Amino acid sequence: GGNDMERLKAGIVALSAVLGGWLGTLFGRWDSAMTTLIIFMTIDYLTGLIVAGIFHRSTKTGGGALESKVGWKGLCKKGVTLLVVLVAVRLDMMLNMRFATDAVIAGFIINEAISILENAGLMGVKYPSAIRRALELLNRKGEEERGEKDE
Repeated sequence: GGNDMERLKAGIVALSAVLGGWLGTLFGRWDSAMTTLIIFMTIDYLTGLIVAGIFHRSTKTGGGALESKVGWKGLCKKGVTLLVVLVAVRLDMMLNMRFATDAVIAGFIINEAISILENAGLMGVKYPSAIRRALELLNRKGEEERGEKDE
């Protein structure tokens, strides 16, 4: 009856809380960069679904339409992206610094943003050049922090 449903809901809430706490501990401090990455990954995935499912202009499928295998691959890639971030976080924790984490997250944020803009373009959505300039600025800042900038 309804009682089983209430117990199931309570169990899901409890499991979510435990998982959330465990992930928070694994990733150390959860900052705005990590939140931005998750938001951008979600937007990229959703705009990819719209490009394929509604506009049928996907560059990742034969006919440009939605394919579950391609969508699944996209989700797997995003999962592995988070695992790479986790590797950087744990390395930084061992070294007592934030060097690798910030560089890795910034790099992935840039990739997600570029993909979002590509998806927008495939839908015919024009975006202000200020977004492109902000991405270039973030990329330059990251290069300087990593010591990759030419002297």
